[in-house]
Amino acid sequence: MSLGDIFLPALALMLVMEGILPFLSPTAWREAFTRMIQFSDGQLRFMGLVSMLAGLLLLFLTQ
Repeated sequence: MSLGDIFLPALALMLVMEGILPFLSPTAWREAFTRMIQFSDGQLRFMGLVSMLAGLLLLFLTQ
């Protein structure tokens, strides 16, 4: 099993998940994005860290 066997499907799934909100509710997505660009760098970094840790936890729990 190569890295591509895991990475490419994971990337594809991430893109599908990223596209759900703009597809279903573009207005809500635009409002959320507008609020996010008003966050400080520290707040954005914290949100990124929490997102990465949640992803790692999900990976750990599904192994």
